[in-house]
Amino acid sequence: MDPVRPLFRGPSPVHPSQCVRMPGCWPQTPRPVDSAWGRAGPAGRGLVFRKPEEPSPQVQPVQKIFILSMLGRGSSDVSLLPLGRAASSIGRGVDKPPSAFGLTARDPPRLPQPPTLSPTSLHAADPLPVLTMERKEKEVLVKQGSKGTPQSLGLNLIKIQCHNEAVYQYHVTFSPNVECKSMRFGMLKDHQAVTGSVTAFDGSILYLPVKLQQVVELKSQRKTDDAEINIKIQLTKILEPCSDLCIPFYNVVFRRVMKLLDMKLVGRNFYDPTSAMVLQQHRLQIWPGYAASIRRTDGGLFLLADVSHKVIRNDSVLDVMHAIYQQNKEHFQDECSKLLVGSIVITRYNNRTYRIDDVDWNKTPKDSFVMSDGKEITFLEYYSKNYGITVKEDDQPLLIHRPSERQNNHGTLLKGEILLLPELSFMTGIPEKMKKDFRAMKDLTQQINLSPKQHHSALECLLQRISQNDTANNELTRWGLSLQKDVHKIEGRLLPMERINLRNTSFVTSEDLNWVKEVTRDASILTIPMHFWALFYPKRAMDQARELVNMLEKIAGPIGMRISPPAWVELKDDRIETYIRTIQSLLGVEGKIQMVVCIIMGTRDDLYGAIKKLCCVQSPVPSQVINVRTIGQPTRLRSVAQKILLQMNCKLGGELWGVDIPLKQLMVIGMDVYHDPSRGMRSVVGFVASINLTLTKWYSRVVFQMPHQEIVDSLKLCLVGSLKKYYELK
Repeated sequence: MDPVRPLFRGPSPVHPSQCVRMPGCWPQTPRPVDSAWGRAGPAGRGLVFRKPEEPSPQVQPVQKIFILSMLGRGSSDVSLLPLGRAASSIGRGVDKPPSAFGLTARDPPRLPQPPTLSPTSLHAADPLPVLTMERKEKEVLVKQGSKGTPQSLGLNLIKIQCHNEAVYQYHVTFSPNVECKSMRFGMLKDHQAVTGSVTAFDGSILYLPVKLQQVVELKSQRKTDDAEINIKIQLTKILEPCSDLCIPFYNVVFRRVMKLLDMKLVGRNFYDPTSAMVLQQHRLQIWPGYAASIRRTDGGLFLLADVSHKVIRNDSVLDVMHAIYQQNKEHFQDECSKLLVGSIVITRYNNRTYRIDDVDWNKTPKDSFVMSDGKEITFLEYYSKNYGITVKEDDQPLLIHRPSERQNNHGTLLKGEILLLPELSFMTGIPEKMKKDFRAMKDLTQQINLSPKQHHSALECLLQRISQNDTANNELTRWGLSLQKDVHKIEGRLLPMERINLRNTSFVTSEDLNWVKEVTRDASILTIPMHFWALFYPKRAMDQARELVNMLEKIAGPIGMRISPPAWVELKDDRIETYIRTIQSLLGVEGKIQMVVCIIMGTRDDLYGAIKKLCCVQSPVPSQVINVRTIGQPTRLRSVAQKILLQMNCKLGGELWGVDIPLKQLMVIGMDVYHDPSRGMRSVVGFVASINLTLTKWYSRVVFQMPHQEIVDSLKLCLVGSLKKYYELK
């Protein structure tokens, strides 16, 4: 039985407004003496050191702030790269929670808010706020290095000039209290003759580019009961235009600019569907676009912009379901759920993306739902009335998207499910089948992998479109902002090539950074003899298996590795059960197996996963899975076998090569988190840490986490384990 669902929320078009809405629900009073203290560095990634404050009755003391960051990435020791590569995927790596801030469903983080008053104190008279002025003195830190050769670089940063003297913060009080936030917006908007048309308001805090009187008192009439409402606007803080508190609504302003350029917001980035590149032979569209956000870094405010592409399939979800039905009618529903759950789809009628969490096979577009105004309407009628779309198949199931809990503009908690039509939902991303097609991937990468020069041209095109659009230019000018005519230029450093150390020799890398020949010609730092290993292969791959073993024996000597003949295990077929049962039986008899090597016929994700599950979880033993196509070409067999043998040496605990590490007693730690929606949102934390001075030996660990569990719990467990291992080896 299906769970009871709240009202269906059909998406509605978003229209730009002159009044930017920011997070907040209850009316709040300002902090009397706190200064405007926002994020310490771009996107909260920098490190801030702050001197103790001495309270003052009215004006905040001068604060000295030291910000260690680089291009919004929070690292001062990262080498600068050519144009468009200075920071990977700038503007896309920070997950920002949705808010009621402005025009879109995904907006910048909430602004710092004053303390919330209890409901009983909302009607009390507000104390007169103490006006504070934000002033920040920064001690100049010289971050330019001296090593290497100077190199002129262009960055994917565009300088933003702030022409306003200040941004003014006001506290707005409604008396009697007005709890409905949208009603507050409307009342304040009625007084644009006083506040001006350029405002940013969250229900209690108002930001303006102009200075009003210290206290402004206005009157409005509440339409619901005709009650007279007194509105008091008090100046509380004067912010520098480059203040961190200004950046969130600057980002909203820039989103407006992108919309005025007819760019469509998909996720967090803007794309231009009218300039789509069509790969008809692969049934794909590539939408060009930009990932852009305003950040503050060394040198002031910058627009961080990067070229982005959205891959949209021409096939709707309904087309995919039809194809699955033709291939497997017996297990159609199971196969559909397996393929679709966790996928991201886009609805082109509003250019929004959704994650598919389930498929409702009991509902169709002929079913009804209740709209927010209480009217009941079918899905067929809804799409016809609101979007002019005629649904062709009225018996298709519905897709379920379960959004995370959030609040709407009225402060109401939104829960439940959003139901989508497969016919109107289109798959995004690269199909799995295409990822295995070399020619198809080559056609795709030629369109989306841009050179630094092409990155520069794309950013120049964006700046030209903004400068040639009077409406977009005016949107920036109203807040006193203007963009530099070209990307930001700096001087970087070209560092010398690194020295690679092997067991008995060392060498300096070439400019193409390829040293495969050297590491396969000379002995590795540490090799592990492979005396007890087993080779599993189907009967029809017997010739390729023998050629591989002969080649491994030839190339083992130069890298300093001793290898004995394997235990030959021929399989009668290539079914998963055959591989697993045979491997288990051998491991049960032979307890000294160092390595399990399996040759499989073609690309088999299911077989690969089953072998790795057995060898990594159920019966832990190092394993190597080889596709027969990889070793099927005699001309490439030597180079392929060299790479396979180096991998096997690493899995046995060997060390291939190292570099000179100037820091002593150093441990390098890496962590990553994988979220799998199909496993009940349980997360997997991967942890690695170096355990020797040359960073060639590593400790690794995997920890499973439940939803909402702090990652510090896993970090503590893994860090203690890595430190114990480090001192064991010492």
